[in-house]
Amino acid sequence: MPHRPLRKIPLPAATDAAYTRWLGELDERLADSACDRDRLCRDTLLGLWYPDITDCDERLADPQTPLVTRAALLALDPRNVTLEPEHYHEIDPARYARVKPLLWLWQGFDRSPAGGGHVELGVRLRRLLARHVFARVGRNFKCFQYVEFSFGYNIEVGDNVVIHRYVLLDDRERIVLGDRVSIADFANVYTHSHDLVDPENVSSTPVILANGVRITYHATLLEGVEVGEQGMVGAMAVATKRVRPYHVHLGIPAVPKFVKPNAPPEITRPGA
Repeated sequence: MPHRPLRKIPLPAATDAAYTRWLGELDERLADSACDRDRLCRDTLLGLWYPDITDCDERLADPQTPLVTRAALLALDPRNVTLEPEHYHEIDPARYARVKPLLWLWQGFDRSPAGGGHVELGVRLRRLLARHVFARVGRNFKCFQYVEFSFGYNIEVGDNVVIHRYVLLDDRERIVLGDRVSIADFANVYTHSHDLVDPENVSSTPVILANGVRITYHATLLEGVEVGEQGMVGAMAVATKRVRPYHVHLGIPAVPKFVKPNAPPEITRPGA
């Protein structure tokens, strides 16, 4: 199999400098304990979505502003929107109030003209926001567009973790991603489940992914699953139980099919 590492695409120097200045200013404001994160989110999204509008407050106060324009401007402020996780009974209101503006900014950037498929700027901004949202984030975190979280503050991320497009990390309980974890497009990681008879009875258990784990395309991990070191959950698989180290689990429900060729000799084969 040919070795094909990702290519590095340099940006024009002036462009890179402009991005660096903007992200540096944003990071500096977030580091200030007195920062009004709701206002910061609103103003940042305003600049991303409507760069020609410099009088947002005046337009909102003007009774002549069209109602649809008023609705669009109001929705830039996280205080004027409701997000699904706010309805969950496990929520810590004080902790969520700190991260909600950043989650709304994260989503708003991804859907903006400057965001979306813009890899370089997107990865850098999400890496910055993750430091202020997650419980822990290691070096070289790389997150692509349209990833969503429940609370955000229950996520712990190691070094060199990659999360691809349209991933859902349902951190109603802890989600721990070890070093070099890779989660592919459209994967889902759940930490909660509903009672079969009464869906309002909800249980929550952490999900732990050890170092070197790979979760591949459209795979799903259910509440309480632990994936051992270098374990892998294959495409479209649904993991309901522990995934053993270096084992590749496939199917619905996912079961061990084979062991990775780099497994140490003490790792037993499926069925052994």
